[in-house]
Amino acid sequence: MQSLSHALTWPWMQDFVNTYGWIWPLCEIIHYTGMSLIIGIIVGLDLRILGLYKGVPIGAFKPLVNIAIFGFILNLIGGIIFVTGTNTGAEFYVENLSFQCKVVALLIAFVNLLIFRFSGLEHRVYAVPAGGTAPGSAKAVAWISIVSWIAVIIFGRLLMYNDTLLYFLGL
Repeated sequence: MQSLSHALTWPWMQDFVNTYGWIWPLCEIIHYTGMSLIIGIIVGLDLRILGLYKGVPIGAFKPLVNIAIFGFILNLIGGIIFVTGTNTGAEFYVENLSFQCKVVALLIAFVNLLIFRFSGLEHRVYAVPAGGTAPGSAKAVAWISIVSWIAVIIFGRLLMYNDTLLYFLGL
């Protein structure tokens, strides 16, 4: 863990973030905007796959997915700056159970996306017309997506309250 913390602590980024007081809040705005785009679009798509908004063909969400990808890129940029530019060094994040859980939830969301995209499920889902029902396997993917993104948000918010999480878990 210490070598990972060392590799992710970038003194030049720490200097940049700590020299300009507006960088951190700007990154928070970027990070939260990105998360809003992801949640708004992906959870909307997931809810349609689960059977809500049946008047809308699932394929109508397809052009919006690129906006969600843009939101993820915004999140990634903000997250990298948070981890590499914090004045305490990256060990705050690397050794933080909330951060570790957030990363696991992100990995689950990513693997879930790969399954959706490369199993052929994506093409079948986008072909579902208004009033149609998505395949059961797509519904499982949608549930995993919703739960993993909610976990990302919860554990991201708990980053600053890691001691409370550890206390709650009895650790």
